[in-house]
Amino acid sequence: MKKNNSAKELLQKLGTLLALIILIAIFWIAMPDKFPRVSNIMNILKQASINCLIASGMLCALITAGIDLSVGSNCVLCTCTIGVLMQSFGITNAFLLAICGLAVSTFAGFINGTLLTRLDLPHPFVSTMGMKNVLLGIALVITGSKSIGFTNQGVDSLMWIGGESLFKTYDADGKLDFPGIPVSFILVIFVFILFDIFLKKSALGRQIYCCGGNPEAARLSGIPSKNVLTFVYTLSGFMAGLAGVVSVGRLASANANAGSTYDNDAIAACIVGGASFTGGKGTIWGTLIGALLMAVIRNGLNLAGASNDIQYIVIGAVIILAVTIDVVRNKMEAKARKMAAA
Repeated sequence: MKKNNSAKELLQKLGTLLALIILIAIFWIAMPDKFPRVSNIMNILKQASINCLIASGMLCALITAGIDLSVGSNCVLCTCTIGVLMQSFGITNAFLLAICGLAVSTFAGFINGTLLTRLDLPHPFVSTMGMKNVLLGIALVITGSKSIGFTNQGVDSLMWIGGESLFKTYDADGKLDFPGIPVSFILVIFVFILFDIFLKKSALGRQIYCCGGNPEAARLSGIPSKNVLTFVYTLSGFMAGLAGVVSVGRLASANANAGSTYDNDAIAACIVGGASFTGGKGTIWGTLIGALLMAVIRNGLNLAGASNDIQYIVIGAVIILAVTIDVVRNKMEAKARKMAAA
């Protein structure tokens, strides 16, 4: 039985990876002079970084059969907090700004977890949706609904995380030969390795899967489910904040309206990557593939000159397809378990 489950997980990962490869091939053939350029590939990795970080926190929420709809607003609030501290209070210390932004987002995540567990809400959909609007409102209030620029403001070391690349190479004439690997994507790989170890090897990681896969068994085995859920939503808030720190260099500005699609993209990345709304499923590397797939779609549409209207339609269709696949997959697995029991 364990071998069959492993085979299914492998097939699922390969299926998502195959979809990514096919999509890359389509854009490669359609736009051979634009898409396959090394600079564009590195740009895709840079674009995917913010979604990857947000999706890692979203994955943990989905594994517990929950959801965090506030991640986009939380990410933006972190960026806006950093912008306000820099502009209004004259703080330019990169470490201090990052810590303050992360603290705000982590606390917002903690509130999400506390509302869910202490008020005994039936599902985090309502509380996180409400928190999404609260955090967005706070971001608009503290910025005065205006954009705050970070360029030439003395925070270059903070912008380095989201805007710079490592391992650049130059030719004999001093021209850029290889644009380098984005620092933000290197950070993503490092974080994802830690997540992989945490979810697979730690006791808390296994408890997260147990709380989503079989809540009753988790309760009977003595797992402190409320504490686990509080930790999960706090972690989701922290990862949204980390994405906000990266977006400082990526976007070079703080805008309260910048994160309108972040939560949708994160959910899509997780579901496409193999997570399920029913909980107990999902891997961090599947989420990475899902996030890269979303980034490739957006990049290809941009290169093709598609308007924002068309992009919304396509991304929406991808989310609907991902949810449909999740529902069909769950029905097939339930049918297989029923037949095996008979």
